[in-house]
Amino acid sequence: MPKTALIAIGGNSLIRAGQRGTIDEQLANAHATAKCIVRMVADGWRIVITHGNGPQVGAALLRSERAAAEAYTHPLDVCVAATQSEIGYIIQRAMEFQLREIGLTTPVMTVLTQVKVDENDPAFANPTKPIGPFYSKAEAEEKQRSLGWHIVEDAARGYRRVVPSPEPVEVFEQDIIRKILDLNMIVIAVGGGGIPVIERPPYLVLGREAVIDKDRASALLASGLGADLFIISTDADKVYLDYRRPTQRGVDRATADEMQRWYDEKQFPAGSMGPKVQSAVRYLRAGGKEVIITSYEHLMAALEGREGTRIVP
Repeated sequence: MPKTALIAIGGNSLIRAGQRGTIDEQLANAHATAKCIVRMVADGWRIVITHGNGPQVGAALLRSERAAAEAYTHPLDVCVAATQSEIGYIIQRAMEFQLREIGLTTPVMTVLTQVKVDENDPAFANPTKPIGPFYSKAEAEEKQRSLGWHIVEDAARGYRRVVPSPEPVEVFEQDIIRKILDLNMIVIAVGGGGIPVIERPPYLVLGREAVIDKDRASALLASGLGADLFIISTDADKVYLDYRRPTQRGVDRATADEMQRWYDEKQFPAGSMGPKVQSAVRYLRAGGKEVIITSYEHLMAALEGREGTRIVP
């Protein structure tokens, strides 16, 4: 039976530093990522693609708020649903083109995905998930004062708005995703961490104003599908210890226990590598086989063990 890989693409990988985030820019970036992924398809891998939506969902929420006097507004869960469709469409177009470039006709499908959260999750009272563009300190303080936003400094790159980020509990469409994989199709799912919903009996689903971390939701889905490989595509070629210090050093290979120890020692910032490492450890401790953390440019070399960070149980 072919092996299954779940590849989690960061929302910032579609909008690079210094870009405005136009659709043309995002599509060009998606093509670069897709070009690497289709090589795995050619090698026989079954592929599930998940993606972040931090910049895009922030823009969607900003549009809704600014147009409130002239059009109906979107709550945050609906903004997540909208960006799932937007980004899924961009990635799907790029994948279909790149597949045909190498003579493959593998179908690609985007699945609107709901992810259950606990309505009593303390994260709802403690916003931590960065969304939207980066601001200077002065701009951020003005947004905080005038709009009541929660603002944090994000990985020394500037200041961003933060929203609640509850823990994912269940991927509602997991069985559907599995069936699509069994039809030898590529699946794009759990966009932006999934639409955050709660369950109220009898079987009533309600949206919640939050953005789930895409790496945590991706780890949950990878475990549920029994994926053989969990790949976290980020803007770094590998995981680093003592990042941006004179003693900085890359991690080529590590165990889940080693990564957890470094995580506990605060080696990985909460706004960047922290959730990725935490998600990798969760997947492995739930029975997962292997995790690779790298950038899309190094994906094939990482699969061959020459680049990236490889994490094993």
